Amino acid sequence: MFTSLPEKFKEFRLHVDVRTLLLLQKAFDRGLVKTIGDMFNVLRTFVVKSPDTMGPFTQAFYSYFLAIDIKSGEHLNDAVMRSQTFQQWKELNMSRFDDQTTRKEMIDTFLDEVHLTHYDIQKVIDGRELWQKDRGDVEDRPMEGNQDPKEQRPLDRMADYSDLSLEELLERMDEVLKHQKTEHSGGSHWVGTGGISPYGHGGAAKDGIRVGGSGGGKMARKVLSDANFFPVDLDAILNDNNIDAALASLKGIVEETAQEKLDVEETIKRGLERGGLFLPEIKSETDEKLQLLLFIDNGGYSMHPYIKAVQTLFRKMKIRFAHDLETYYFHNTVYGQVYSDPQRRKAIPINRIVSKNPNYRVFFVGDAAMAPYELTNQSMNTYLEISSHFKKCAWLNPEPLKFWEHTLTIQIIKELIPMYPLTPKGIEKAVLKMNKNKNS
Repeated sequence: MFTSLPEKFKEFRLHVDVRTLLLLQKAFDRGLVKTIGDMFNVLRTFVVKSPDTMGPFTQAFYSYFLAIDIKSGEHLNDAVMRSQTFQQWKELNMSRFDDQTTRKEMIDTFLDEVHLTHYDIQKVIDGRELWQKDRGDVEDRPMEGNQDPKEQRPLDRMADYSDLSLEELLERMDEVLKHQKTEHSGGSHWVGTGGISPYGHGGAAKDGIRVGGSGGGKMARKVLSDANFFPVDLDAILNDNNIDAALASLKGIVEETAQEKLDVEETIKRGLERGGLFLPEIKSETDEKLQLLLFIDNGGYSMHPYIKAVQTLFRKMKIRFAHDLETYYFHNTVYGQVYSDPQRRKAIPINRIVSKNPNYRVFFVGDAAMAPYELTNQSMNTYLEISSHFKKCAWLNPEPLKFWEHTLTIQIIKELIPMYPLTPKGIEKAVLKMNKNKNS
């Protein structure tokens, strides 16, 4: 089974051997792989050993299983758009879309279905029937009908909301949010987790609206990226609950660039209309562009609680922008080098970093708290060198804002590099500041 898989993955410098294939076979035997999305998740656990290999893994997986070739420097959406797999899927599903459906919405639907994972669903409930019995003006009574959010509940039911329009769901969700005062887990009414409500995350609601979280079975028809829809504390330090709210802000640094290209189809069409006079017809194509450098302090004990959340946040970006995100590591402060691996064994000199394109956005993540003697002149000069070369830099600090003024090294570093709290709102402020400096 999949005997050519190791060779294909080796092209992307990924280690896949017979042992990997045996583990994959065991996953099949135990019923863990029933969809292509299951295959992606299971194989990822065997192959991806560090954040640096997530991008190459995505490339290899799409190439091998979907015949989607993601070229160097190319975004996933563009690779999907030109693939025969997507074109065939689109032809079979055109009846699901109208004239207002954008290219991005089609691709997102395709990707959702590619990553669809299975549940042990024993019963499918009519979502419209549930929706009609429900009301949006129900008053929120703490703990009424709720289970402990930490309690593991088997997802043996799924509600199908495909018969409801997106407008109906959004209108009802807005009404529910006006009355919601507490967190909810399970159930079919509130914006919460782990249930069959059409709005929330981690549950089983086909064609619902995912709000926050990392999703469940990739069943949602829409993922809200507006921070106003996230029923989470946007001032809280980055965690599993507010990661998607932070991601919504972080995606704001993506720029659109326009390129003029020869429109062959239009040139031929107009030429025939002109009786054989073929004049070049030029079209403007927009492309999303993201170049990002991420420097993570992963050495000190005080940073350990935040590293996983930070890596998860930027890994989500890396799946879509696999070639434009570079991650480096340091301990406490940066001197003359950073490291390309989390174990900090592969040193990269700073002069190599500042030789990169100055259009890169730069994020430092660390508490900036250390003994004053550690923040040497060499370290401060390094920060000045980086911020002089890359005009769009930000430091994201998990230390609560109220403690900043009591730490000397924080006070010094934030004068060298603009500093913001490591919260969804802090990330949003950093991105807004970067975007103001686009032409600087």
